[in-house]
Amino acid sequence: MLDNADLGKLLVRLTLGGLMLFHGIAKLLNGVGPIEAMMVARGMPAFFAYGVFIGELLAPLMVILGYHTRIGALLIAFNMLVAIALVHSHELLALSRNGGWALELQGFFLFIAIALVFLGPGRYKLKS
Repeated sequence: MLDNADLGKLLVRLTLGGLMLFHGIAKLLNGVGPIEAMMVARGMPAFFAYGVFIGELLAPLMVILGYHTRIGALLIAFNMLVAIALVHSHELLALSRNGGWALELQGFFLFIAIALVFLGPGRYKLKS
């Protein structure tokens, strides 16, 4: 009864996709101005900031639905690598005030997305 890898994969997909989707919705509602500023400050075109909608809206929906899950998970992993490089690189070896890794959330998103690339969606998915 407790040996159900497909149900486990579904829970992982719903958790990763659902939690990442909140970040995308926030950017949809509040705009990507701060991300545009970071891009420009690093010599990149401002329109690159709109790529966040792929990594934080489209990809999470793909993962949640189990529609091309591996591609969606790769997009989330790439999104997190960019976020870590642009915003959090100074925290790679830092601890939070509570003693945990300062990048726990970013690490969760990155490594669970990579795990889904290898695991695939499981049985409970949209046909693709």
